[in-house]
Amino acid sequence: MTESVIAHQLAQVNIARLKYPLDSPELKDFVDALDPVNAVADTADGFMWRLQGEDGNATAVPVLGDEWLIINMSVWRDGDALTAFMYQGRHRELLARRREWFERPGEAMTTLWWVPAGHRPAVAEAEDRLLHLRAHGPTPYAFSLRTPFAPQAAPGTTAAASAEPVAVSRPA
Repeated sequence: MTESVIAHQLAQVNIARLKYPLDSPELKDFVDALDPVNAVADTADGFMWRLQGEDGNATAVPVLGDEWLIINMSVWRDGDALTAFMYQGRHRELLARRREWFERPGEAMTTLWWVPAGHRPAVAEAEDRLLHLRAHGPTPYAFSLRTPFAPQAAPGTTAAASAEPVAVSRPA
C-alpha cells in the first residue's frame, strides 16, 4: 500500500429524491432492506464509517433543505472497496430497483472526494462537494465513479494542481 492510500480514504455521498413518503407501502421494500444492507456495509472489506441518525440509518438526516431528499454518506478505504460493495449482493438488488422508489435525477446526486484517514465528513461538507461537482464537473475536489481522481490528487497536496482522472475497476 502506498503512503497516499494510507493517508487518504474515499468519502462518498449519495442523495436521492423520494417518490413517496418513507412510511408509504410503495417504499416498504426499500425501508425493510435498510438495516440488512447497512449491516453488510458495516462489515464489508474497506468500509470505514457511515452517517447514521438515531435510528441507525440516515433517512431522517436533513440534506440540502429538502424534506423529500434522503442521504447516504460513508467513507471507504478506496474506490475498489466501495464499488465491490455497491455492485454485489443485496445492495446490487436494491440498486436495480432504485427507479421504483426515487425520482430520476436531472443533475448529479452522488459525489466522491478524498479525506484524510480518520476524517468523518459532515453533511455540510458533502453538500458543498456535491454542489461543486454540479457547478464545475469532476475535479480532485469532487468527482464521480466515472471520472475518479487518485488520492494524491486530494486538495491540499502537491499533486492536486496537475491531477488527472484515473481508471477505477468496476465489478461485472
